[in-house]
Amino acid sequence: MADLEDIRTGRHCVFALHAHLVFVTKFRHRVFSDRHLARMEEIMRAVCADFETELVEFNGEDNHVHLLVNFPPKVALAKLVNSLKGVSSRRMRQEFPDLVRHYYRANKLWSGSYFAGSVGGAPLSVVRQYIEQQNRPV
Repeated sequence: MADLEDIRTGRHCVFALHAHLVFVTKFRHRVFSDRHLARMEEIMRAVCADFETELVEFNGEDNHVHLLVNFPPKVALAKLVNSLKGVSSRRMRQEFPDLVRHYYRANKLWSGSYFAGSVGGAPLSVVRQYIEQQNRPV
């Protein structure tokens, strides 16, 4: 199960939801440097704060980024991803003109797809075994 410091509470729920997100640049162009990734982390932290989510970890390479987010159940992950990609693309292209030259036709920083994986908690086999061993009434 999740550590106690990872467990959050809402008005009617207790939760520990984490997702691993990966965003890839359009056409897998190698466009990011360290200064780009540092600014992108700031932008993505601000977007996460707007959604009442926590950006736990952020890192990337020259053509993709990885995010670990802790989010409440009221947040639709697809809407969070849409906002993260949209806001970061718009702001990065405004602040770094060198990125625009890679995408002069597409006018987009990110590929249309993304990876989202659930993270944390017990492995599926342990959860399955726990559910199977419940004392079902006869």
